Amino acid sequence: MKKTISFAALHFTVAFTVAYLLTGDLLIGSLIAMIEPMVNTVAFYFHEKAWQTNLLKKSHYSAPASKTISFAMVHFSVAFTVVYLLTGDALIGGMMALIEPAINTVVYYFHERIWQRKEQTENYTRHNALNMLVCHH
Repeated sequence: MKKTISFAALHFTVAFTVAYLLTGDLLIGSLIAMIEPMVNTVAFYFHEKAWQTNLLKKSHYSAPASKTISFAMVHFSVAFTVVYLLTGDALIGGMMALIEPAINTVVYYFHERIWQRKEQTENYTRHNALNMLVCHH
């Protein structure tokens, strides 16, 4: 859950900035920035659950690049739908759906790399702690 919350904070920041710059409207920018990341955070959670299955986790598809492409497709769909429903403008919806997910895709990639390193470090530390407890005579 910590991973999802950290991504949500990053996502909210990017969404607000892009929405405000595209619309020039603080209220619409704020609404988009609250709703779109919330929907994408739920999508992110289920996306992570799907990628945690043993089949995907142990395959070559578990690399950050593959997960990033997969989430980018989900993100694009959510961004367009939310912005179009809030503004009624397909052009703004399309621009938001291209720009905001592109920025967040880069953010997601680095976020994923950081969390994978964190997991590897925790596993290594846990493994070493168990080795110290075992008698090596």
